Amino acid sequence: MSIGTNLRKMRVKKKLSQQEVADRLEIDRVTYINWENETSDVKSQYIPKIAEIFDVEIQDLFNSDQKIQVTNNIDNKDKTGTGGVGVQKGKIIINLIITDENSAIKLSEQLEKIINKE
Repeated sequence: MSIGTNLRKMRVKKKLSQQEVADRLEIDRVTYINWENETSDVKSQYIPKIAEIFDVEIQDLFNSDQKIQVTNNIDNKDKTGTGGVGVQKGKIIINLIITDENSAIKLSEQLEKIINKE
């Protein structure tokens, strides 16, 4: 994920307009829009202030928040028998039907370790 996408997501999460962020940075709104659209690069002198505005660490501005969430859904009573892999809004969705509860728990734990690089 790019910094422009991250800026947009963080701004929306904070419920700020592009103008409000630009005003806090004391820059022109068009300059900030260009950063979000990645038509120009964010100037390094603004990085610490941007992190402060969005209340994040500097590296969070550059990191991808794309994560895979693994849930143990053994209690789901839906017996549709469907399974598969898909992608939805930047998330990878894996739907497996495992009928053995112990296997489901073990798989869930192992995937969490892999995903979180433990």
